Amino acid sequence: MSEKNQNQTLAAENTEQNDPKMVNGKKVLNVVGKKKIFYCISLSLIALFIILSVTIKPKVAIEFKGGTILTYTYEGELTTNDVNDVVKDTLDMDATVTKGEDSQSNSKTVKISFSSSKGISDDKQTKLKNALAEKFADNNIEVFETNDVEASNGMNFFFKCLVACLFAMVITIIYIAFRFRNIGGLSAGVFSVVALFHDMCMVYGCFVICRFDISANFMAVMLTILGYSINATIIIYDRIRENERILGRKLSLEQLVNLSVTQTLGRSIHTTVTTVLAMATVCIVCVICGVSSIISFAFPLIIGMIAGVYSSNCIAPTLWVTWKAHRAKNAKASKKASSAKQTSRR
Repeated sequence: MSEKNQNQTLAAENTEQNDPKMVNGKKVLNVVGKKKIFYCISLSLIALFIILSVTIKPKVAIEFKGGTILTYTYEGELTTNDVNDVVKDTLDMDATVTKGEDSQSNSKTVKISFSSSKGISDDKQTKLKNALAEKFADNNIEVFETNDVEASNGMNFFFKCLVACLFAMVITIIYIAFRFRNIGGLSAGVFSVVALFHDMCMVYGCFVICRFDISANFMAVMLTILGYSINATIIIYDRIRENERILGRKLSLEQLVNLSVTQTLGRSIHTTVTTVLAMATVCIVCVICGVSSIISFAFPLIIGMIAGVYSSNCIAPTLWVTWKAHRAKNAKASKKASSAKQTSRR
């Protein structure tokens, strides 16, 4: 090979080494290079959710707020909207109406939930019962049971779920710190938890925008996302560790992360799409059958899964690269200052 060709080859290798979009002559996704865009999108959405929480306020379910649940049995067919209209006209109160079935008597039931710390008086219950019996005279509506819900019970459950989430995050950090200690596992674990917090914010935003009640379904979605999202993040860290072992110092840190994300992105998308399709089918069936209680679990779970793919590939690894680069820069500056100080002493 001539000297000119050697120089051209070396120049090409140097150019590729400094180009985060090229690895071994192949193009990779420049995820790290677009990190500011990703951060702006996520921070803008979180800011929007905070504003909406202050302005329109999230709806809180009766188990967290306290109130009264009135359950009636009926025959034939009736709609929740019609029942809700009767409640509104009779008591001038907001209520959540759901239909179900009692497993023991096989009777159809309609449940009316009122969020109120004072409960519903006997007079109001009698007035509502008479109004329902008059409106749905052919449905033979009868009182099945009446329950007063204490808000303290729901709050205890809420705080227990929060403790479970925090405990899961701490265990995640410890596990990742140990498993990926060769690539700085502690920082990798911390930023994986940051990505999980990002996903939980997206789920919360879905509940606020869609006006779903903050209920047991909310906590169920949160705990499900904790396990689902961290899996994709760990796979990326595992590929980063594997590529670093194989390629050594041939690649810069940005190239290493871009390559690892590119290699695992297809798998993450395919896995998520299959699960999202299943949840979307559940949502469609619920809409057709009018089962609103399950929609408040299935649809936010879809949002959380999509957010999980995004955060696992665009938030956690880019934050980790930024931190590693910051640490390296500080170490280099400290070493340079120490060297200059020793030189001045001489």
